[in-house]
Amino acid sequence: MIEIDDQQQAARDWFESLRDSICAEFEAIEREAGSDAAFEYSPWDRIDPDGAPGGGGVRGLMKGKVFEKVGVNVSTVGGRFSPEFAASIHGASENPSFFATGISLVAHMANPHAPAVHMNTRFLCTTKRWFGGGADLNPPIPYQEDTDAFHACLRAACAAHDPTYYPRFSKWAEEYFFIPHRGVHRGVGGIFYDHLEDHFEANFAFTRGVGEAFLDIFPKLVRKRMDTPFDDADRARQLEWRGRYAEFNLIYDRGTLFGLKTGGNIDAILMSLPPLATWS
Repeated sequence: MIEIDDQQQAARDWFESLRDSICAEFEAIEREAGSDAAFEYSPWDRIDPDGAPGGGGVRGLMKGKVFEKVGVNVSTVGGRFSPEFAASIHGASENPSFFATGISLVAHMANPHAPAVHMNTRFLCTTKRWFGGGADLNPPIPYQEDTDAFHACLRAACAAHDPTYYPRFSKWAEEYFFIPHRGVHRGVGGIFYDHLEDHFEANFAFTRGVGEAFLDIFPKLVRKRMDTPFDDADRARQLEWRGRYAEFNLIYDRGTLFGLKTGGNIDAILMSLPPLATWS
């Protein structure tokens, strides 16, 4: 086990609690659809390159009638970055020691009219301490009213803490969730933030607000669209869009890179990849 302090423990406890609430809600949606699908949990341990315990996590995975594949991961890891990777991490160039805890979620839906989604929040410690994360909606077949509802919920979560957050973080999401080699955005946006430091309680409260906002709005969108009739053309559109999602996660996603560079569990890191995708 890695040693953690009160702030780190509080963040870890919240992320694990949020995981439990989200998984329970997603399983409830499956039951409403007449499915008995449930999450399967796979714990994993990490060993630091020097042989010391490096923490670990739990991968939660469900494949059901509504959620074709959904992963909800929590992890709490620590150790030392490699020198070359430390140079790219906030506050790590002076000292490569790190701690990280967080939750990461990606849902790929069975119905092309139900939006896929990504959500991640995290707390990292180097010589600096900060929160980061966000959520973004990825519908193969966008509905403007769903996009508006998703953004309105995140806007309210931001406004409760700082009126500048939503304009800043929605713009950051628009810039970050973009596939340069395709020249397209990977979805309809949301918020993305990083390096919220110095004020632990305020930043932790905001991060909890982001998680609670996600838990409020996304299940509503799923229930709204999960029974919408679809045809082969809709499914083809969904599978092609999933290819774009996979490209972003494998080439540009920060979380994927962080997990691979710190010796995380490969199955947990790549749980974000869709179960099926096509490329033309």
